[in-house]
Amino acid sequence: MRLVYLGTPPAAVPPLRALVGAGHDVVLVVSRADKRRGRGTDLTPSPVKAAALELGLPVTTDVDAAARVGADLGVVVAFGRIIKPPVLAALAMVNLHFSLLPRWRGAAPVERAILAGDAETAVCLMAVEEGLDTGGIYAEERTPIGPDETAEQLRDRLVDIGSAMLIATLEAGLGTARPQVGEPTYAEKITPEDLHLDWTRPARELARLPRVGKAWTTFRGKRLLVIEARPVPDGPEAGALDGVVAGTADAGLALVRVQPEGKGILAARDWVNGARPAQGERLGA
Repeated sequence: MRLVYLGTPPAAVPPLRALVGAGHDVVLVVSRADKRRGRGTDLTPSPVKAAALELGLPVTTDVDAAARVGADLGVVVAFGRIIKPPVLAALAMVNLHFSLLPRWRGAAPVERAILAGDAETAVCLMAVEEGLDTGGIYAEERTPIGPDETAEQLRDRLVDIGSAMLIATLEAGLGTARPQVGEPTYAEKITPEDLHLDWTRPARELARLPRVGKAWTTFRGKRLLVIEARPVPDGPEAGALDGVVAGTADAGLALVRVQPEGKGILAARDWVNGARPAQGERLGA
């Protein structure tokens, strides 16, 4: 089968490698334009472009080119760009989406599932339509979300599951897609405010934020990232510190690793020993 592959970030690299390894003829890879990193002038290719070049595959930034290379199917994984209707009309496409559709359509399904406390998620191979993740589903594999699993860990697992499912489904034939069933929810892009630790919220909710990454509060007017934390049964008043335990609405949140502004990651105990919070000092003040 002649394929066009559309993808950008690291999560989209394993499915591309799996397709090539399975013997599929990837006639074109579409990815974003090279970007500058830092203050230098050198341009850095996207992870997918770098992998495609290593595999000897032609690469372009022109999405419209996907319709001009005589491919049988387009495969989309975390592409991050709009595919225009004329391209979709010219070339059927499937998308690996990392959620239990129709729950968490959109940009950040892995992070939103964790923040919502979902017990399970899935990988779906779906038809690409003009609507946002509205297409029918060709294949689906569910998996539980571990209680302490980070977004990075979960995404890596879903990529492995999805890569294997993609190959198996293409080998067996796509067949007929089934419609999505259920009430849709939407996974908006994660913002810094989504990761702000509001100490008036319950401890179990707050413990999910560091699992997504860059959860933050403030201490003495400076930002403090909470890299790892866990809920505990008891704690002081909301925002107050008792050793490494911060008070929340209903219990405590034990800080495990933190990163003060302008410094590296520290064990929370080492940070407390160095900062020496005074009695009555609060996080978030």
